[in-house]
Amino acid sequence: MKTLYPEIQPYQTFFLETGSKHVVYVEQSGNPDGIPVVFLHGGPCSGTKPDHRRFFNPELYRIILFDQRGCGLSLPFGELENNTTQDLIDDMERIRNHLTIDQWLVFGGSWGGALALLYAQQHKNKVAGLIIRGVFLARQQDLDWFAKDGAGRIYPEQWQRLVESIPEQSQGNLVQGLCDVLWGEDEVAQRRAAKEWMAWGGQVSLGNDYQPSPKGEHATEKMVKQVRMELHYARHHYFIEENQIMDNCSGLAKIPTVIIHGRQDFVCPMEAGYSLHKVLSNAEYVVLPNAGHVAQGKEMVNALVTVTDRFAEHDYYHSKSL
Repeated sequence: MKTLYPEIQPYQTFFLETGSKHVVYVEQSGNPDGIPVVFLHGGPCSGTKPDHRRFFNPELYRIILFDQRGCGLSLPFGELENNTTQDLIDDMERIRNHLTIDQWLVFGGSWGGALALLYAQQHKNKVAGLIIRGVFLARQQDLDWFAKDGAGRIYPEQWQRLVESIPEQSQGNLVQGLCDVLWGEDEVAQRRAAKEWMAWGGQVSLGNDYQPSPKGEHATEKMVKQVRMELHYARHHYFIEENQIMDNCSGLAKIPTVIIHGRQDFVCPMEAGYSLHKVLSNAEYVVLPNAGHVAQGKEMVNALVTVTDRFAEHDYYHSKSL
């Protein structure tokens, strides 16, 4: 059973100008002469974490992490202007060019996996391989599962608290109702809705491992901005056409790809991973019987580290006919 590599510190950090008010935080760790890999965090607006460096052998990989616009250490935090999916794809190209990388392995989970696929569809000759975890396809049905009629049937108590955080007349369209509150004038209502949205995401993502925040704990302004960004992407359908990811996968057939999905994932149900595998039939498809959505737990960590090790050792190329 493989585990995360030991903690490491970046050997370089910098802020990249984007030609807009956004500056993007980028870091490099591991081996400067190793295999370039870029890690795409989920969310939108979750940001990178030190443990994200640890999926990769630091002796073999040049590990590149960045916080997407308005996320993590990127500035200004929570800024929504000039913050679209295409902007994030363009930022990836800015980073790749700035670091003079010809091709890199692209590793993404959940929203980061969707971004990885969208990036590869535009820049497939720059992608040495794809590792997609917890498949999110950014279709209307995927958003509806999470925020309309799906996961709420699994966690009805937490769902009810979320629904009741917005006015009754808005409860028929939760995403729009949340947007009305989060962009409204009532700061108390904003913070209540933001707290319940984050609690909902925590419950569905973590399942039995979810620990509710103390009852008296209030949402911070940073939490409000984070939730606004998630809703900004959701209400704009992630700035892509319906089914865009699936419709444009045919050009990715020659890119070595691994799809890893936990059967207990209630944020992005198994159907998404299965559907992606059907259109990327040459990809390796790994179903983890006991894993959920997050990139934690022995089963998920073992699968992810096994794949990155295998890619680095070139076993993937030798063992798969792609």
